[in-house]
Amino acid sequence: MIKLTMPDYKNCIANLPNSILKKFGAEPVGDTLPLLDPYLEKDYENIIVILLDGMGKAILERHLEEGGAFRSHLAGIYKSTFLSTTVAATTSMMSGLQPCEHGWLGWDCYYPQVDKNVTVFLNVEQGTDIPAADYNIAWTVTPYENVTNRIKRFGGQAYLTAPFLAPELNTFGKICGSIRGYCAKPGKKYVYAYWNQPDGLLHRNGCGSGEVHENMKELEAEVAKLAADIPDSLIIVTADHGHIDNEQVMIRDYPQLTECLEHLPSLEPRVLNLFVKPGKEDFFISEFNRLFGDRFELLPTEEVIARNLLGTGKHHPMFRSMLGNYIAIATGDLSIMTVEEAFVSMHGSLTEDEMLIPLIVFET
Repeated sequence: MIKLTMPDYKNCIANLPNSILKKFGAEPVGDTLPLLDPYLEKDYENIIVILLDGMGKAILERHLEEGGAFRSHLAGIYKSTFLSTTVAATTSMMSGLQPCEHGWLGWDCYYPQVDKNVTVFLNVEQGTDIPAADYNIAWTVTPYENVTNRIKRFGGQAYLTAPFLAPELNTFGKICGSIRGYCAKPGKKYVYAYWNQPDGLLHRNGCGSGEVHENMKELEAEVAKLAADIPDSLIIVTADHGHIDNEQVMIRDYPQLTECLEHLPSLEPRVLNLFVKPGKEDFFISEFNRLFGDRFELLPTEEVIARNLLGTGKHHPMFRSMLGNYIAIATGDLSIMTVEEAFVSMHGSLTEDEMLIPLIVFET
């Protein structure tokens, strides 16, 4: 049976950067992470956070040995945000804010300013290559200050390294090389590194694939080598979310449902944001539950908000207007797609495999 776990905004990825902010004398924007705080009581030259996209607890345990570098340095298990997806969770990692506070909620978000579903990181209309606007919608509507800039503003030294910032950083080895370069600079510093695997391999090949297994071993070996190379450092390895192997259906194959909607769902295939037309609610609820009620829970959006699933903090001014009147949350292994993409595994919902993430700590 698939187990669900609710988000915990005092023990999740949004708390980790607030611990970092506090350590560097910058004002936190939320609660710190109790799991990490004791390690930060010591004084290190370098504090490094490496986020490996998709490397949830279940993936870690499935592919790496208990006595290996990662699992032998496991400080504990904590949680992703909800949604348990890169857009929401890495934005929380970058900002220290909860999803309801920063408004970066899923891969596709509805923005009332343009009345469109927009693929957030790409700034294109959902399912197309068409620019959604002649400006970056997410950064215009829901801007935030990242942790590295906040540390600098408070007089500290901080760096960010990721393939989306520098295309030449196209291997994890090169990411680790850039970390070495920053750590060679004098003074106490924070380095945040993002790497986009094993997430891509998981989507394409599935949670138990050989490709993921080999990649996980490579990532572990590279970090172990980095830890051996850099003295006087605290190296924190974590993930934004986990993965679950899934079955997929296309929403367009259910015209009786789509005819009830003002536009296609947004957010994620495992958590659907639904704008149901007035007068169509009763039929939509009945039909959706008939088709998918064994693997999805359909909730009024106000109930999702009242349960603080997207956060306990102050809502971003645009937050409520980006959400429809119903949200469907996967409780099984089904994903409801709006775009033809054959992903073997997915993430975004509340299963333990998607929500639970590791905190791995090397003290050099």
